[in-house]
Parts: sequence; C-alpha cells; structure tokens
Amino acid sequence: MNMRTGILVSLLLASFWVGAASADDVHTVEQLNQAPAELDGEEVRLEGIVGRVNDDIMGRNFIHFVDGTGGEGDYITITSTEMPEVGDRVVVTGTLTLDRDFGAGYTYPVLIEGAKFTEQE
Repeated sequence: MNMRTGILVSLLLASFWVGAASADDVHTVEQLNQAPAELDGEEVRLEGIVGRVNDDIMGRNFIHFVDGTGGEGDYITITSTEMPEVGDRVVVTGTLTLDRDFGAGYTYPVLIEGAKFTEQE
C-alpha cells in the first residue's frame, strides 16, 4: 500500500469511528427526527423535558419529548410503560423505530419505543 492510499484508508476509518453511534451517545430530537435508516432498531438516548403524556393507549403511554433542538414545537414521540410527569427533566433510553404504523391512521415516521426514564443530573 502506498502512502497516499494509507492516508485515505486512515481517514475513512477515522470518520467511521467518529460517526458510529452507541447507546451512550446522547442524541437530540432534531437528530432523531432526521434519523438515518441505520439507526432503525438501535437503542438511543436523549436528554430533555417531558412535554405531554397520553396514558394507557394500547397498553402503553405516549409521551411527547422536547429538548429545544429543531424548529419551534419540534418533539419526538416516545412509548413506555413508565409514567413520567409533564415538565420532568429526564434521560430517556429506548429503541428507535422508523415508520411505525399502529393502524387506524396512527403512524409515526420516528418513534422511540420501550423507553426507560431516569432523572437528569
């Protein structure tokens, strides 16, 4: 391998390493609303505020979650069996699901399912 090829390979590997997401990475509402297909089915983590809670719909709670990123009024929908309070500052960990269709017109282009909540430090 010549030096030029070695440099290119090193740059490609470095960009892959930096760009790879892990469950320890904290994502934003804005990032996840534009989530690439590679994150579908992956565990993600967010920090922010519980904006709205609709309890016990289809055996789960639907939570609107905000963190101040994106445009005005941007949020991400989260499902959980846990029941956070509106206004709680929390860390959310759950599975990112793209294009979730519950039927009857309830479709979500981006959804975090099976979420767990912990107090934000």
